[in-house]
Amino acid sequence: MADTKREIERKYESEDSGLPDLTGVAGVAAVLDKGVTHLDATYYDTADERLAASSVTLRRRTGGSDAGWHLKFPVAPGVRDEIQAPLSETLPGDLAGLVRSRVRHGELLPVVRLRSERDVRHLVDADGRLLAEVSVDAVRADRLTAGGGEAQWTEIEVELADGGDPAFLDKVEKRLRKAGIRPSASASKLARALAETAPYKQTAPYEERASASAGQPETAGDHVLAYVRAQRDAIVELDPAVRRDAEDSVHSMRVATRRLRSTFKSYGEILDRTVTDPVGDELKWLAGELGLDRDREVLTERLTAALDEVPATLVRGPVAQRLHTWARTEHGGARGRLIGVLDSRRYLALLDTLDALIADPPLRKAAGKKSRKPIAKAVKKDFRKVAGLVERAVELEPGTDRDVAIHEARKKTKRARYAAEAARPALGKPAKDLVKSMKALQNLLGEHQDSVMARQALRELSAVAHAAGESAFTYGLLHEREEQRAVRVETELPGFWDAIKDGAAGL
Repeated sequence: MADTKREIERKYESEDSGLPDLTGVAGVAAVLDKGVTHLDATYYDTADERLAASSVTLRRRTGGSDAGWHLKFPVAPGVRDEIQAPLSETLPGDLAGLVRSRVRHGELLPVVRLRSERDVRHLVDADGRLLAEVSVDAVRADRLTAGGGEAQWTEIEVELADGGDPAFLDKVEKRLRKAGIRPSASASKLARALAETAPYKQTAPYEERASASAGQPETAGDHVLAYVRAQRDAIVELDPAVRRDAEDSVHSMRVATRRLRSTFKSYGEILDRTVTDPVGDELKWLAGELGLDRDREVLTERLTAALDEVPATLVRGPVAQRLHTWARTEHGGARGRLIGVLDSRRYLALLDTLDALIADPPLRKAAGKKSRKPIAKAVKKDFRKVAGLVERAVELEPGTDRDVAIHEARKKTKRARYAAEAARPALGKPAKDLVKSMKALQNLLGEHQDSVMARQALRELSAVAHAAGESAFTYGLLHEREEQRAVRVETELPGFWDAIKDGAAGL
């Protein structure tokens, strides 16, 4: 299995003058010479450099203490998550999966070879604990694709020790700057190598072509496409996190798919729905697959928290154990299925379709107009739909019909929220205020729907417990409490909605 670590480092230009004395850096008690290491790394990418365009690096490296395959994802400037796998002749399957949303059906090729002579120093404190590793790297880069060249340079790299305080890097940088050493203009060795060894005539990288139409939004079409592009990017970038089961990644990816689908529906006068509706159907499929895991997460958290509030004297039978078993069983099945979805041709085809739609958007006549009027029209239309559904739900008697009506109102509330999000650059404060009110309404209606789903799960758990000869008392108690939570939402909804209507009057 691949290992992951958070890498926090900074790079500096070097003119072969070596390192200044770093013992003067606050907190540094000694600078230990760790000798010279020879590193040999081959970097892989597609022919159109899709990974480099996303600041993702994939390499196979020999030499040093961490020889093997290294895959790095950007987190923030100077911060990357590095995923390591043991040295092998071919790319490990788990790493291949993590770059699939970017590579898709493309072939990974060796693009650059970097050979570095690394002179390493360890900065340690008075107790001998490592604070940072500082290296002077003499680098030779060779382009491995046709028409490429070679380059050489020397740089200084300062990497924070695991668990260290990033503020320590500021202290080191201050000392380096006093010695005339400046931060590198390149974010990574690979970025510099690609720039300095590129053929004279080079095809524009993938992301440059994919976002060639990006720029400062002016028309309604510009605004909507900017939002669509952001959600496409979010899906692609979240894919590796979902595969690694990172916290909240499934939910975030599902939200991006819903935002896209809602945008296509809300802005049908700007993007032709005869083109976007089939894409929306595929996004619905993807959101559904993601929901298998997400819905389990929400229910588990809710039921666990509710059980924690029950006095021990009222807990009859192994309720916590049965809930845990149910949750893990659901999770394991959903996880396996979800990875299969992300590896499927259908999912990769959806990503390709989104790229093609952004590159050649199906714009309608209204897309060329100044942004405010057609965008405001779409937002108002969605808000009116929410109003009709909420008012209908309020009028219904408590029961299944009201539950369904509230759920439908919640779905339309999400759509209105996403339409307002896309409209914020064009409409300003009115759209911002609507986003806020729709989010609040969504949360309220969501509390009701979560109660409906929790009661369903509790009935299922109760039936299983009863069949096993266990008491169903606690499940019934939790069910009653969930009913009361739903009643509180239904009681609060009329006044809550009246306040939203008053606030949206100026939209």
